[in-house]
Order: sequence, then structure tokens, then C-alpha cells
Amino acid sequence: MAFTLPLGSSAPDFKLPATDGKSYALADFAQSQYLVVFFTCNHCPYVTNSDEITRATAEKFSDHGVAFVGINSNSANTYIEDSYPNMVKRMEEHKFPWTYLHDESQDVARSYGALRTPHFFVFDQERKLVYTGRGVDNPREPEKITINDLENVLAELVEGKKITTPLTNPIGCNVKWDGKEAHWMPAEACDLVLD
Repeated sequence: MAFTLPLGSSAPDFKLPATDGKSYALADFAQSQYLVVFFTCNHCPYVTNSDEITRATAEKFSDHGVAFVGINSNSANTYIEDSYPNMVKRMEEHKFPWTYLHDESQDVARSYGALRTPHFFVFDQERKLVYTGRGVDNPREPEKITINDLENVLAELVEGKKITTPLTNPIGCNVKWDGKEAHWMPAEACDLVLD
């Protein structure tokens, strides 16, 4: 069985605490036509260097009924920067236009098959997976970005078009699994697209 959620799958449910002090489940985003769930964190340069690109995309599509949900599943035992208090601090500082959830148990990361930070999952109106992979082709060096896959997918989705590229490999730091060394990945985790 594939580690990462296959295309066409239903969005796995979750109930997680957010940086605003509330808890959120999948149903809390039912009013949004489309949903972007992305696995992220506080410390990884692939995240921090591309967060403003993600912000611009989220703001661009907010009027089209697209909700963004960021999930931090990294173990704070690996990087204390990824702790819940530091998530709250980061949101207060940057005021990102998404709900930022803490997956301390890492169960949600497993149910989605998150490989890296950032790793994006885009769901249609029926909450079926229509895209998974990277946001952009160079998240660490935004000045060198040539393709914004996430923006391209959302543009096609809101226009009712077929998704041209539904699968890419996420680019970023691996998810920091609790009790494992920083670069460990599950044996069944693999690239989504083979060159």
C-alpha cells in the first residue's frame, strides 16, 4: 500500500488544536468549496523561505472558496522550534491566512502520508484528492522559482478544468518523526513521481 494518500482518495478526517486556541476537524471547513491541506513547520528553510509565496496563493484564491489548513506534525523533541508555543508565536508574528494545526501524535501525518515540509494536498468540492506534491519548484530559493504548481492547480480547479499535473514530488525537509533521527523516513515512503 502506498504511504502517501493516492489521488482520488477522500480527505482523512482530523481533530487538532490550532494556534487560535480552538480545535478543528475536517467538517469545520465544509463551507469552503475547495481545501488545501499542507504539512508545514516553523524551522525548515524550505517552508520559511516559501511561506510568503504560499500566503500570496492563499490570498489570491480566498475569494474562490479555497481554504488553507497548515498542519505541523514535526516532533518538538527533534526541533524545539516546532513546538506548539512556537507555532503560536510564529502565527502572531506573521499572521498567515490559514488555520495552523498541531498534530502532536503525528497520526494525521501518517493518515495523509506526509513526506516533507512543505507537502501540499488539494481537495475538490467532494473532498477528493486532486493534487499532491510541491507548492513551487524551488521553495528554498524563491527568486529562482519558475513553476508555481499549487497556483496552477488551483486555477484549473476553480475554472472546472482537468488538473494537468496532479502529482509532483514535494520538495523540503522530511517530516521529523518522534523518536527517530532527524533524517529518518518510513521505509514505505517514496517519491511520488519517478524520473
